[in-house]
Amino acid sequence: MRKNTLLSLSLALACAFGGAQAAALGTVTVQAASTQQSAGFDAVVEAVRQTVIAAQVPGAVVQIDVKAGDQVKAGQLLMRLDARAAEQNAAASDAQVAAARAQLDAAAKEYERQKQLFSKQYISQAALERAESQFKATQAQAAAQLAQAGAARTQSGFHLVRAPYAGVVAEVPVSLGDMAMPGRPLLTIYDPSQLRVSAAVPQSVTGMLGVKPAVRIELPGLPEAQRWPQASRVQLLPTVDAATHTAQIRAELPAGFAGAAPGLFARLWLPAAAGRDGAAGQRLMVPAKAVLRRAELSAVYVIDAKGQPLLRQVRTGRAEGDSVEILSGLSAGEKIALDPQAAARQR
Repeated sequence: MRKNTLLSLSLALACAFGGAQAAALGTVTVQAASTQQSAGFDAVVEAVRQTVIAAQVPGAVVQIDVKAGDQVKAGQLLMRLDARAAEQNAAASDAQVAAARAQLDAAAKEYERQKQLFSKQYISQAALERAESQFKATQAQAAAQLAQAGAARTQSGFHLVRAPYAGVVAEVPVSLGDMAMPGRPLLTIYDPSQLRVSAAVPQSVTGMLGVKPAVRIELPGLPEAQRWPQASRVQLLPTVDAATHTAQIRAELPAGFAGAAPGLFARLWLPAAAGRDGAAGQRLMVPAKAVLRRAELSAVYVIDAKGQPLLRQVRTGRAEGDSVEILSGLSAGEKIALDPQAAARQR
């Protein structure tokens, strides 16, 4: 009898202590807020300026100065192709230019002598005209040789591959010794300071976006602080794909936005995409500090009927200020702990 009395007293004290702990733990009741409906569309991060640098002339790759991920400056040498044959052609053209200039100098002197003889009436008008014609022909040949030499030097310069602008090397699909042919990609570079998010949106949605659609960008793969960047410019392309009946919508990221790269998965949220009637929907918003994040896991501590915190996984949506949307895992009216660390210590 005495043992039962002591056991009951111990249980009562434990419950009282647990209830006091739950009361000391800060909680908040989940409430549904009436908001304008929205829908998310899968998107991808793109570079506004991305260039595939291809070979303009044939030649073996003899030097590669960069690798994927390197930062490059405008005009920086990236790759060198075998230019020995082109340099020989340029040297031959320079020699032909020298010969043409010598012939032009001789023709000019001969023309001057013929003019002096004509002034003294030692030669006929026809002889002077022949000398003038010979001089002009030699002059034209020299100009042609000079242009040909310039073309040869330009052709030789094609063997030096340089960066068209400052950016990041995304891909180098060739190796030393590979044969470069005209049109074959050698490198891919992009400008990391100008990125955008592009998504295919059904044509039934595009008609409801308006002139300046309020588009929100979500980057799920980035930390929470960078997950919802503000679009600096939104563009809806005027054409619709005939096969999929979708239009491309592009939202530019802020200039110099760090952390994103071309190919990164993203979402575009369109407020007017949920329905033509613009009906309001119900969203569950909770304080962002109440959400516990561990790698890919997002969870909150839900207070049960006995006042004990229980860990429950949730799926989060958009963040607005100090609050975050809960897409699934919670119901309106449930209580959650404001401090996940404190709740974990009371379990």
